[in-house]
Amino acid sequence: MSENAVATRTTRTRSGRGALLGAMFLMATSAIGPGFITQTTVFTAQLGAAFAFAILISVLVDIAVQLNVWRVIGVSGLRAQDLANRVVPGGGYVLAALVVFGGLVFNIGNIGGTALGASAMVSAPDKIGGAVSALIAIGIFLSKRAGLAMDRIVVVLGAVMIAMVTVVAIKSGPPVGDALHQTVMPSQISFLIITTLIGGTVGGYITYAGAHRMVDSGLTGHQHLRSITRGSVTGVIVTGVMRALLFLAVLGVVAGGAALAKSNPSASAFQHALGAVGLHLFGVILWAASITSVIGASYTSVSFLATFSDWLSRNRNWVVVAFIVFSTAVFLVVGQTPVTLLVLAGALNGLILPIGLGVLMWVAARRASDLLGGYRYPVWLLVLGVAAWALTVYLAWESLGGIAALWK
Repeated sequence: MSENAVATRTTRTRSGRGALLGAMFLMATSAIGPGFITQTTVFTAQLGAAFAFAILISVLVDIAVQLNVWRVIGVSGLRAQDLANRVVPGGGYVLAALVVFGGLVFNIGNIGGTALGASAMVSAPDKIGGAVSALIAIGIFLSKRAGLAMDRIVVVLGAVMIAMVTVVAIKSGPPVGDALHQTVMPSQISFLIITTLIGGTVGGYITYAGAHRMVDSGLTGHQHLRSITRGSVTGVIVTGVMRALLFLAVLGVVAGGAALAKSNPSASAFQHALGAVGLHLFGVILWAASITSVIGASYTSVSFLATFSDWLSRNRNWVVVAFIVFSTAVFLVVGQTPVTLLVLAGALNGLILPIGLGVLMWVAARRASDLLGGYRYPVWLLVLGVAAWALTVYLAWESLGGIAALWK
């Protein structure tokens, strides 16, 4: 083999690894947003060390979901909305409408998260912090190599968040032994908290963030099956590691007898652990979590529209920019996402998971596997996926309560 051929092959291998890493971290950081941080803090304060069990169960269910989502989308090379349209005419448009609406509403909250993070980090006024953060996200999608830039920033910021939370977790001195014991033998179990965690990490647009990025990177087909499997599991584990570290950081604080402020429990926990420095550190983590969620929500939401017309496909990055601009404009005018819209979007996110996963499992179960190019789907994985789908149906039923509450 010539030197040029070897160099080309090496470049492609590195590019493939970079794209896979980017897809994994896009999925993980899309889940790690402002709500993720607040939920973890509040639930740790409620359950104490027993929250470790909820984290373990949610991670296992998330793996079952993402193993199937990544494999069906990755092997077929088709995005979720295109698969839905092939199986149920018009189904892809319904799925896209749900994802885009939910993504838009929560993106307003993500912009708000960047504003709060910038305020805690450098004392920036909320509107200025939110606007500047939005401009940074827009700059990524306007760059000549937007895909590469996005992959790199989510990986870097994801690593920064994990490193910083690790520092706080060590400093707070959590009862690690008790946490490990209660991971498998919890003193109390809250199924509501477990279902909330699952909905927050594989619900809405988050379900498809990594898989759609993988398709855009060209890592599709049977030949990439190993990478597809590894990426789906690793992405969930990254999210789980971040959740576990944040849990330990907060657990050390509450186990020490500190009372968290109700107005901002997460910031309070960091401040108790590290003083004034902890508050600034919290700002960095919240800003990183929020801006990566802005990137993930915007990219994934638009990925559900881009295949519907050639114009949208050609101008995809500009559509992403418009998505961010609109989200930011609403935040600047309203100040925060209206509570009613948040409840509605959260409830609809609960419906997206069983609808989308149901379609993908149907594609996997079809004997005429034309959409999978003749690939024989593993029975064990199909059974695992159907079991996970049944759980998502329960989550959807619970989320309908949120929709019903809006009409009372």
